[in-house]
Amino acid sequence: MDAQVEQAIQLAFDPRTDQQTKSAAYTFLHQLREDANGWQTCLTLFTRTPAPDEVVRLVCLEVVNNAVQTQRLDQQNLVYVKENLLGYVRQWYTPGSTNLDSPGIQNKLTQTVTYLFTSLYAAEWPSFFDDFRNLAGSGSDIGTSNPAATVIYLRIVGSVHDEIADVMIPRSPDEQKRHNELKDLIRARDVGKIIATWQEILSRWRQIDLSITEMCLRTMAKWVSWIDVSVMLDGSVQGALLELAGQQGNFEADSKEGRARDAAIDTFTETVGKKMSANDKVQLIRYLNLESMVGQLLAAPALSQMRNTPEYDTDLAETLAKLVNNVVFDIVKVLDANDTEQQTRSSAEHLLQAFMPFLLRLFSDEYDEICSAVIPSLTDVLTMLRKNVKAQIAAPSQYAGMLRPILDAIVAKMKYDETATWGDDEDATDEAEFQDLRKRLHILQQTIAAIDEPLYIEVLTNVVANTFSRLDSNDKPNWRDLDLALYEMYLFGELAIKNGGMYQKTVPSSAASQNLTEMLVKMVDADLANYPHPAVQLQYMEICVRYVQFFEHNTDKIAKVLESFVRFVHSDHDKVRLRSWYLFQRYVRHLRSQLAHLAQNVFQAVSDLLTIKAELPEDRDDEDISSDDDGQSANAAFTSQLFLFEAVGTVASTSAVQIDTKVAIAKSVIEPLAADLQRHLPAAKSGDSRAVLQVHHVIMAFGSLAYGFSDWMPGVKAGHPPPDEVSSEFMNASEATITALESLKQSFDVRNAARNAFSRYLGVLGARILNQLPRWIDGLLSSASSNDEMAMFLRTLGQVVYGFKTEISSILDQLLTPLLQQVFAGLAQPTAGTDDEVQLKELKQQYLNFILMILNNDLASVLISPANQGTFDSFLSTLTRFACDHTDPQSARLAFSALGKMTSIWGGPDLTSADATPAPSLPGFDSFVLAQFAPLPWKLVAAPGGNPQDAQMRSVLQEAGALQWTIIRKTQYRDQLQRELEGLGANPEAVRSYMISIAGEVLNFRKFFATFVQQAKR
Repeated sequence: MDAQVEQAIQLAFDPRTDQQTKSAAYTFLHQLREDANGWQTCLTLFTRTPAPDEVVRLVCLEVVNNAVQTQRLDQQNLVYVKENLLGYVRQWYTPGSTNLDSPGIQNKLTQTVTYLFTSLYAAEWPSFFDDFRNLAGSGSDIGTSNPAATVIYLRIVGSVHDEIADVMIPRSPDEQKRHNELKDLIRARDVGKIIATWQEILSRWRQIDLSITEMCLRTMAKWVSWIDVSVMLDGSVQGALLELAGQQGNFEADSKEGRARDAAIDTFTETVGKKMSANDKVQLIRYLNLESMVGQLLAAPALSQMRNTPEYDTDLAETLAKLVNNVVFDIVKVLDANDTEQQTRSSAEHLLQAFMPFLLRLFSDEYDEICSAVIPSLTDVLTMLRKNVKAQIAAPSQYAGMLRPILDAIVAKMKYDETATWGDDEDATDEAEFQDLRKRLHILQQTIAAIDEPLYIEVLTNVVANTFSRLDSNDKPNWRDLDLALYEMYLFGELAIKNGGMYQKTVPSSAASQNLTEMLVKMVDADLANYPHPAVQLQYMEICVRYVQFFEHNTDKIAKVLESFVRFVHSDHDKVRLRSWYLFQRYVRHLRSQLAHLAQNVFQAVSDLLTIKAELPEDRDDEDISSDDDGQSANAAFTSQLFLFEAVGTVASTSAVQIDTKVAIAKSVIEPLAADLQRHLPAAKSGDSRAVLQVHHVIMAFGSLAYGFSDWMPGVKAGHPPPDEVSSEFMNASEATITALESLKQSFDVRNAARNAFSRYLGVLGARILNQLPRWIDGLLSSASSNDEMAMFLRTLGQVVYGFKTEISSILDQLLTPLLQQVFAGLAQPTAGTDDEVQLKELKQQYLNFILMILNNDLASVLISPANQGTFDSFLSTLTRFACDHTDPQSARLAFSALGKMTSIWGGPDLTSADATPAPSLPGFDSFVLAQFAPLPWKLVAAPGGNPQDAQMRSVLQEAGALQWTIIRKTQYRDQLQRELEGLGANPEAVRSYMISIAGEVLNFRKFFATFVQQAKR
């Protein structure tokens, strides 16, 4: 069997083996792994002398490891495995042995031994640590007489921690309990001896291989979190740690010396992070003399003289930053606690003052990874100061000496590095990381502003003012300086406008607003828009748009900025040009009332950019695709171009613009687009993809222009469509759109663009669009339309019904039946996945909302008109079916609401007495309601699977109760209801209470009905 297993492993992992044989070998090995006795053969093979091939030993050990880990072995077999592996280690890991295991086998051997430890240490293997420690030699020659045994011992000690004490590994409660018991046993039996071994290794660190020293330190750093920290207070250990951490020299960061040094610092970091009382923590930090050690390391050549050179030791700096971060975190935790003793608090304050220079030095490091490592503790410091100021424990001025250097460091860190480039696709990742860092720094700035607002205003104002003042000197700022100043200006406004805006009446609303106003004046007057770097140009535009209120009060600056925008929208730089199209639209929308006299000029300035040329994705080479838009460059450019059409409409839309000018602008845009659409339509109908995309783009442009001219919507009291002369031009655009839609209604993109344009034509055409409505519906709700498309269009159509309720009745009467038939077809489509189910629910809800819109706007007669009687039964069946579907509570609630509204409208006047005769507006409707509507609430209650305790289901029950409340007022339902209640098992008192409640207010009965059902279902 041994030979068979060995041969199978060799065949499975030999690249020369044919695929069929390899597959058979893998199958055999899988069966071996699952076989109850397969581990025995593998154990024999692994420990055999002479040893088999490396791959055979590794696979065999993995099979043994799996058997131990999955707890398939009883205690006797576990002991057998333990004896064999321990014998193997004693044989192989002897002084001077040349048969050393590879790292892979060492890892797997360590893992297997660790699993044995968890099962046997408590009773069968109490000498676990001693057995491996004894192989490493005596304390006087450990690490040199048998280094291989020392390594395997340290590996095993580290692995034991990982298995039973690593807090990052999730464990079941039973596992956690068992591991806690093992930790208690280790503390009682062996921890002293393990610590002694660490001390012996560290006392000889200069004589032994530094990789062993590093491994020892890494192991100590792991264990210190759950053993007595006194090991770190031992003089010899501390001395060795300080010597290791303070090693000087020009060695590489990944050398043995560098790794050992970093491991020593990490050990300090983990020690400081150990949970303990406030007083003990402060005493520990002081005893470890970390202040002196950190100061010496920061002053070492590797971190001082080599700073800003390629030889700068970033690994050391980052390791040190993590230590400082932990120390400051714990100091702040002590200071922030309410029950800290005064003496301890004083010591902690002294430590904070001592470590702040270290914190700021590392925070201001040129490398963002090092800076980021201390941001958490700096955040904690500022949060504590903010809390103290807010609680009036301390005045802001008390912290000025600490806050100013912190704020200065934050601002400096906001600046692009001297080596940084901007806009290169190759540096996209670095740019994203820097912008993320800026966001984190911004939070720190906000905290400082909350602590000491005057200081924040002073520092930020000086940063901007000093940069701008250099524009007139020989020491001119570079693009990084200007980018920083403009970025801080952009953020500064959060303070300036926090109280409702920059201005109160005509004067700045605060000191910050006054300063920001002066900054903006200087920015515009200094012609920063002409600075050639794109980063500065982008910041300039963003600021102009964000603080557009400034231009409302300083109208003399508008023309100059507008000229700058015209240059930006024609920029040769893609990022500047595309972003400016959006920001230009934002700028002119805010200031349109001030731009009336410039409407024609604005249009002419950008008219050359209003030519549409659709590009398919394959039209561009790979190198032309920017990483910023993930390969969608053509689509991104067109999306931005749409903002230009909107901007043109916006500047022409104000009442101060002459009607002739409005018409001229609209005509100048619409006529070329309509002609272009007509020109591409034949090719699009023939299936030309580029022509179809061109049609889509033109229709989208029509919609954007319309939205610019009017953002009014039907049903909104404020506002109105533009003058008839302008609307007439858009009638031409609408006609061109419908013509294209009728020809290409099988195209999803064209339908999508047309639906978007339709919703925007409403604002410019008003009621004039109603005559085209049947054609719009025929095109947008074609057989190719998805449920999602129908749902979106029904939402828009509901807005039309609401806005034109007095004019739409006759048109709605004509189009309702074909509309409903299309919706019914969509509702009947089978679902084939989660997306389909979501779309179906959305269609149901928009369909029901549309019906409610009809009912709520005095258009109910359309539902029962002669033209629509043929679909009435189908329409009604959807309502009754949806009402009792507890799997879709939103639709059920809407369905009950619609049924209640229909009962209220067609049920006639309320009955004034129990024997009054119903007088429905539709003959026989009262009997119909009793037969069809009255059973629905009980049918909903009886449906299996419904949970009346669910919040959404409760809202359905309340709507069902409202229907019942309406029915009893329109029909002779009282006696029938009492019989129904008795049939449900209600006692006389419950029936009497029910009838009293339903005779009261509807809001009260809605709640009563839901509660009644909940109690009955318990």
